[in-house]
Formats: sequence, C-alpha cells, structure tokens
Amino acid sequence: MLEIIATSVEDAIVIEKGGADRIELVSALSEGGLTPSYGLMHRVMGAVNIPVNVMIRPHSRSFVYSDEDLLCMLEDIKQAKALGANGVVFGMLDSQGNIAIPQLEMLLGHCQGLEVTFHRAIDQAKDILAATELLASMPIHRVLSSGGPGQAQSNLAILRQMRDIFDKPGKRLLAGSGVNLENCQAILQVAHELHVGTSVRNNFSAFESINLEAVKEMVQAYKNAKGD
Repeated sequence: MLEIIATSVEDAIVIEKGGADRIELVSALSEGGLTPSYGLMHRVMGAVNIPVNVMIRPHSRSFVYSDEDLLCMLEDIKQAKALGANGVVFGMLDSQGNIAIPQLEMLLGHCQGLEVTFHRAIDQAKDILAATELLASMPIHRVLSSGGPGQAQSNLAILRQMRDIFDKPGKRLLAGSGVNLENCQAILQVAHELHVGTSVRNNFSAFESINLEAVKEMVQAYKNAKGD
C-alpha cells in the first residue's frame, strides 16, 4: 500500500486521481499532523472511494496525554467511524517514554470495525524495539515509523528489525518520513508499506497543495519497487 497525506478535500481528490492506495487525513501537517475537523472528514469521505485513515491527535505538545486529551480522542474516533473512515491513526507514550498501555487499550476498545495505525510516537519511545514487540501483540493493524529519530532512509537497519517482528503476527510496518522517488525502493526493502508527505507537494512544502504529476511519479516508483 502507498499512503499519501491529505490536508484538504482537493488533496484527497488528487491523491485518488494519481493512483495512490490510501489517504491519511490530517490537519496542521507542519506540526506533524493533528485531528482534522468534522467538516473536513465529512467532505473527504464523500469525495473519494479509496480508504481514508484519520489522524487522532489533539495537540502537538507531546505524545503524553491527559485524561481530558483521551476523552477528546475518543470522541474524534467515534466521529471518524460514524463518517465512514477506513481507520484511525494514533499513538501515546507515558512520561518515561514507554507505550502508554492503559490509554492505548482504552482507545482500542472503541475501534471495532476500524483499522488502527499506531503512529510515529513509537519513534520517540525509550526502546523502539521493545515498543515494537509490545505493539506486535496488540490488536492494531500497522505501525507508522521512521525507525527512530530522523528520516527513514537513515534508519533502514532498525526498520528491518521492526518489520521482522511484525511479520510474525502479520502486522504491517508503514515507513514514513523523507520518503521520496530516490529512496522509496531502498525503504520498501525493509517495510511493507510507504507513507508519503511533502515529497508530492508543490515546492516540497507542508503549506502547499498536492501535485498530481508528483503523485503519479511516486505511484509508478512504488510499483516499480514492488515489481508490479
């Protein structure tokens, strides 16, 4: 699967037209992605037919969440599900840098019928491979990761170890951060799926729109890397 980030209805339409497999819908891409508004979710779900996974992230201060944050996230999950989202994307750590298991289990209890992606909070975990082992045992579908701090291209060895861990229970490793035409083949050797952000935007900027030709080029590069 090739997943591309959308921040608007227009983005989503172009991503589908360009041939990508899945959309991650966010707001505030420059902050790493936050929960999109109800209106944006509603309009995107009605505009495209490919799967849409919705970011559930109430703020960008950290991945350590209060009880009130969790209640907000729960309401957003319910809204995304009611609007027809394919899945939701979230992640949380405790103050020591471990996966916040009670919080994760609480949200997972309300995700029946949704694909769940644990996002790049894992890249800030105290021990990324221990966190990977834990998430491999949880009822999630995939983990989005760059293999630790920095971009995926710099962490190929860690990503390969993560993929091997996820292979056993049949989970998916979605590699993201800095994925582009030049490195997608190397990254796909150590991950199951690719996550693309600014490399298909005009001027490679989080503040500009998706470029249709760039999406088509990325889709073709992905297919070539997969041998399709």
